[in-house]
Amino acid sequence: MAEVVVQGPHPAPARASVWVELFRKEDWWAIWIGLALILAAAGLFTGGASLKWLAVAPQKWGHPAELTAQLSQNGVRYAALFLLWAVAFGSGAAALGINLFKFLSAFLPLFVAAVAIYFLGSWDQSSHYNLEPPLVALALGLLVSNTSGVPQWLQPGLRVEFYIKTGIVLLGASLPLTLLAWAGPVAILQAAIVSLVTFGAIYFSAVRLGLDRRLAATLGTGGAVCGVSGAIAIGGAVGAKKQDVSIAISLVVVWAIVMIFALPLISRELGLSTGVAGAWIGTSEFADAAGLAAAQTYGGYAGTVAGISGHGDAAVAAFTLMKVVGRDVWIGVWAFVLSLIATARWDRTGISNQAGAGEIWRRFPKFVLGFLAASVILTLMSRGYSYVEYRKDVVPGLVAPLQALRTWAFTFAFLSIGLTTRLRDLATVGARPFYAFTIGVLVNVLLGFFLSTQVFGEFWTQFGR
Repeated sequence: MAEVVVQGPHPAPARASVWVELFRKEDWWAIWIGLALILAAAGLFTGGASLKWLAVAPQKWGHPAELTAQLSQNGVRYAALFLLWAVAFGSGAAALGINLFKFLSAFLPLFVAAVAIYFLGSWDQSSHYNLEPPLVALALGLLVSNTSGVPQWLQPGLRVEFYIKTGIVLLGASLPLTLLAWAGPVAILQAAIVSLVTFGAIYFSAVRLGLDRRLAATLGTGGAVCGVSGAIAIGGAVGAKKQDVSIAISLVVVWAIVMIFALPLISRELGLSTGVAGAWIGTSEFADAAGLAAAQTYGGYAGTVAGISGHGDAAVAAFTLMKVVGRDVWIGVWAFVLSLIATARWDRTGISNQAGAGEIWRRFPKFVLGFLAASVILTLMSRGYSYVEYRKDVVPGLVAPLQALRTWAFTFAFLSIGLTTRLRDLATVGARPFYAFTIGVLVNVLLGFFLSTQVFGEFWTQFGR
């Protein structure tokens, strides 16, 4: 009989270790960085200034001379932006135990590549050739990783989760609580329907194919709730084998990459509004970073591709409500419930792996708290403004610079995803897990499309406006 690795709850940490965790965990550093930038922007805005000088971003250009002029005019601003990210992410990396010199040596070329990709996406012909920055960043990373390979010295700078979590915290500044209160219940309801159905499709397909229930649960949660994080958390909660978690992660990554390209292109062909497309992507994608790439890509079509209605940022906002608010926040509950089932019905060894309240908190994605805190700050900052005044004053002076910084963080993440993904390593998961997970993919995508376009279609269309 194969050995089962039981990963039960850790002993209750001492009070000192709880405080240490606030500066030794990636989630918390993402919160500190994101909220520090938001508070700085809010302070400047209150004083009549803005963070937009530092939050530099390329403008539309059509000829090389215009590109050169932008670089010449804003060179100092790009240098200052690099310094900002180097200090922010470098401090976090050092606290996480990464050699600071090695991190900065790797982050510099990553930043330069992100600048080049961002400028390419600002070319006035980029939408015609589908050269949206998220897709270009991912494709370039995959090309390098799967041909010449990524040099070892670049590895310390490829912190996918760190960049994406920081970006999500910054995203909260675009979604005040009034918007969350309006859209949140719909997002949670739609996410609950899809998550339960998708989990059931994967789990029961896997069991019928003869796979162990722990592997089936790990696969199902990876596809239904929170991608890689969900697979890791549930694998530990139910006592899955180490290779079971690796299989689930590999399948999540494979299908997440496929969906990055497939969902925006299909949505474009169907002419979906940005709100509807963002909701479908949030319902159907399996990883936060991949989904954000797809949603940001589709948002880039708004105003440049005929037939696509809605505000460009609505695709990312709808995705976030569906994926981060609607699905990710349930990871602790799923871990708790499945650990109880595994302990009561699957375990026959007498070893308990039940997750208590402390374990649920340990597995809860803390960066979601930062996202909500950012929403609170923006809600307080926008009090007293009418909607017209909010769009006229608050958005350009406060929200827009934070959106630009968010885009930079996401671009670092998309590059890192490609550079850390080796396709041949994903081809070893076996046929039966692949079949089970793929059944869930089909159910997930079709049901998500139906809910986003038919059941809640009017709501998401209005949301995009």
